[in-house]
Amino acid sequence: MSRILFLAGSARQNSINKMLAKEAYIIAKHLNIQGTFLDLADYPLPIYDEDLEDNEGLPKLAIDLKKVFIQHNKLFIASPEYNSSFSPLLKNALDWISRAHEQNEPPLSAFKGKIAAITAAAPGTLGGLRGLVPLRMMLENIDVMVTPEQLAIPSAHKVFDEAGQLTDDKKRQSLINIITSLDNASRTMS
Repeated sequence: MSRILFLAGSARQNSINKMLAKEAYIIAKHLNIQGTFLDLADYPLPIYDEDLEDNEGLPKLAIDLKKVFIQHNKLFIASPEYNSSFSPLLKNALDWISRAHEQNEPPLSAFKGKIAAITAAAPGTLGGLRGLVPLRMMLENIDVMVTPEQLAIPSAHKVFDEAGQLTDDKKRQSLINIITSLDNASRTMS
């Protein structure tokens, strides 16, 4: 059974990517798909520093975040594009939770066997598309299978209403298709 973790790579309160992740979570609930919405703003972490890790171990919030990831077998990520890459907030969170913190803990325990769908929303004409390439690469390098379907929403500030709902019917249907595909995906996808 799918248990999807929905998150955005932004801590900003009115982030369009956070709106996208929340909208995906609400759609999943309407489709009777189990999931959790997670706000990275609730997990403020220091910049990853191996000396800090060696001296103090993983921060408590990193351990808490890692536990949430471990409880879900699929990920839905809405990532803003920062200079043709994904956000430093998302990268830092993924870096911290990639680290083992218990004796005999398997490497990458927060990621092993997971499947992810990646999306982006941006005010520009490419909709954050360029940032999805390095995000896909990183996730696949840490043993997360990323679905071939992805969504980048251009001019995103025009397609979400004040309540954060996606008003563009074509984009909404694409989002539904991605969520359904993620829910049905298995590690044996070809």
